[in-house]
Amino acid sequence: MRWRSLLPPWRRSAPAPRLAAIFVSPRAGAPMQALRAADAATGQGLVGDRYQTGSGHWHPVESCQVTLISADDLGRAQRRLPVALDHGEHRRNLVISGMRTRALEGRRFRIGTAQFEYWKPRPPCGYINQVTGENMAKALGRNSGVCLLVLEGGRLEVGDAVILEPPETA
Repeated sequence: MRWRSLLPPWRRSAPAPRLAAIFVSPRAGAPMQALRAADAATGQGLVGDRYQTGSGHWHPVESCQVTLISADDLGRAQRRLPVALDHGEHRRNLVISGMRTRALEGRRFRIGTAQFEYWKPRPPCGYINQVTGENMAKALGRNSGVCLLVLEGGRLEVGDAVILEPPETA
């Protein structure tokens, strides 16, 4: 199944989904750093990020290797906040454009040479409010991103296509 078939008919001519931004933070509470490219480590996360190094702030049940959010969801959150969300204030690693995170549910996909798998929704936590000084958790609401597993490490760059892999057959 191609990703365009997941779109309503009037959106099927939309541009291919792309990686719009990459952010990492070396430790819990540290500012997010925008990158043009990053390396994903199999079973760990983005190299140098708090999730990959284990220096993040989370409960074991809430841990993620990589977090992802759509530009559409950030746009909705932006309308609820007095601050811009273009410097990683959302605390998610990857931002994609041209596709809602819902389309990734239960799927494997590639960005650059890395392969990811949708793992679970990533609800916002209260800690994000402490880090940003805003009610970011409320602004993000239920559309606050997803957790991904890194199945195959590789290089990803801003502008890379998000390519859904065919669903596995039993």
